[in-house]
Amino acid sequence: MENPHEQVQNALLSRIITNIEKLNEAVIVLNKTLQDVNRENMNVELLSQMWENYQRNVLFNLESTDSLEKPL
Repeated sequence: MENPHEQVQNALLSRIITNIEKLNEAVIVLNKTLQDVNRENMNVELLSQMWENYQRNVLFNLESTDSLEKPL
């Protein structure tokens, strides 16, 4: 005679394993998507750094030539 508790536990373990497998697949997809987003954001970050350097250089040049005017 089979133990009914063992059958319930086996069914639960089977469901848990199935859910964990689905979770792992979802995490893999999420990681790939995050990698794609990070790769795309690299261009934005580079542009931001270039713009910041440009602003600093413009400010330095305006101050060094006494061309910097007060804001309106």
